[in-house]
Amino acid sequence: MKLSQFKFQLPPHLLAEHPSQNRDESRLMVLNRKDQSIEHKAFKEVLDYFDDGDVMVMNNTKVFPARLFGNKEKTGAKIEVFLLRELNRESLLWDVLVDPARKIRIGNKLYFGEDDALVAEVIDNTTSRGRTLRFLFDGPYEEFKATVMKLGQTPLPKYIKREVEPEDAERYQTIYAKHEGAVAAPTAGLHFSRQLMKRLELKGINFAEVTLHVGLGTFRPVEVEDLTKHKMDSEQTHITQEACDKVNKAKDAKRKVCAIGTTSMRAIESSVSTNNRLKPFEGWTNRFIFPPYEFSIADSMITNFHTPESTLLMMVAAFGDYDFIMEAYQQAIKEEYRFFSYGDAMLIL
Repeated sequence: MKLSQFKFQLPPHLLAEHPSQNRDESRLMVLNRKDQSIEHKAFKEVLDYFDDGDVMVMNNTKVFPARLFGNKEKTGAKIEVFLLRELNRESLLWDVLVDPARKIRIGNKLYFGEDDALVAEVIDNTTSRGRTLRFLFDGPYEEFKATVMKLGQTPLPKYIKREVEPEDAERYQTIYAKHEGAVAAPTAGLHFSRQLMKRLELKGINFAEVTLHVGLGTFRPVEVEDLTKHKMDSEQTHITQEACDKVNKAKDAKRKVCAIGTTSMRAIESSVSTNNRLKPFEGWTNRFIFPPYEFSIADSMITNFHTPESTLLMMVAAFGDYDFIMEAYQQAIKEEYRFFSYGDAMLIL
């Protein structure tokens, strides 16, 4: 498939700038692949499509406040630093994106917070993702981390033009987030409220938690027409034996296995045994899923509405059937569904 096949006109006002008032009250479009039907529901009605013994696979990664604002030494020029990942804890080395990048040179010092609470030095310019910074901090690691947490902002996607608001710290995070390491939220999970989780549990639905620390690679634009030439950035992934047991038991009993979001789907598709069962995994995945693709683990998925030409849309088209998904997206635009991170959801059965 070609990149141009994933182009569509998305009216800018459909990009959701704010979350819905209540997590489980966003809209839900339900796609049934068997009869090619499309229904329009409220997200809390997702309950009606699952039964005792079904499993939902959820990504329990936790977003950290990865966006820092500071100044460059001497000139005082304003800079934004986006922390991508920790490279070395002892040396406080981080892989980062810097904006504006062209003004930052090796050896520059960057200052953050009042009284320069945090200072960093640019030590490398060569990574494809940006820069390597060494933070110059005298206290213990816990103190350094606390300073970053205090100075950092919730890393809302760039399309959201408004200022970060206090509610974003909570709403740009799933209620089951546990393991810190993501610079973007696994957004399909944002629709689950505590009440809805409780009701699903009472109905006998099991939750299998996996961890995939979402990096910016998920949103990196595809710049090649031939999709086989696109390389995904690696993202750290952890799948426990307990999660595998829940998923495989459901598969053996012919119950539904539903991936909550493209990140959960990518995690489980990265660790499949020869007999199509989920196996434990600890490492990095750069799995890029686009049509045609044979899925091994999940037989249903919940996902948000994605932007044109994104790798996320490509995965959804691989799962839901390209023509059916593109038709559903046209309906979503017509019905004014909200798109992207704070937007509405789609359930594919």
